[in-house]
Amino acid sequence: MKNKKITITIIILILIIAIIFLFRNNLLKIIYPKTYKEVVMIYEEKYNIDENLVFALIKSESNFNPKAISNSKAIGLMQLMEETAKEVAKKNHIEINEANAKEDLFDVYKNIEIGTCYLSTLMERYKNKELALAAYNAGIGTVDAWIEAKIIKSDGTDIENVPYKETNNYVRKILRDYKIYEDLYKN
Repeated sequence: MKNKKITITIIILILIIAIIFLFRNNLLKIIYPKTYKEVVMIYEEKYNIDENLVFALIKSESNFNPKAISNSKAIGLMQLMEETAKEVAKKNHIEINEANAKEDLFDVYKNIEIGTCYLSTLMERYKNKELALAAYNAGIGTVDAWIEAKIIKSDGTDIENVPYKETNNYVRKILRDYKIYEDLYKN
């Protein structure tokens, strides 16, 4: 009787492994969705940014929850601070309600537009994903200070030297998710 239970358990485990292997991409697409794809496509083209990077950032920041608010009061899908959002919107002629920016940042279109525009600006400034993501998390001033102090290189090749543990993990997680998005959604 005991051998029969072991045999059945092994068969079930083999079936589960086979199912996971056969449906791996479908399962991964549930974990790594492209929710709000139509909105992301509008702004990834407008701001010349890789949509997979935007999706990886949204996944990391809010896990696609448009009502997300962080402990530091970052808002929405791309977790934007109100002041940063106002500044980006003003510099790039994006309409935002100055008196109630928080409400605008819960809007999927507005949040993705401002977040994608900001990420694009960071990519233009740093010329690499690693530093752009570090600046998205820790701030431009902080990243510039790290570069000036030679803590990290301006080409992003030693991003593992980022001294803030949160930022270090953040960059690594988004780059990992970016690679997964790239591999999963190849055309």
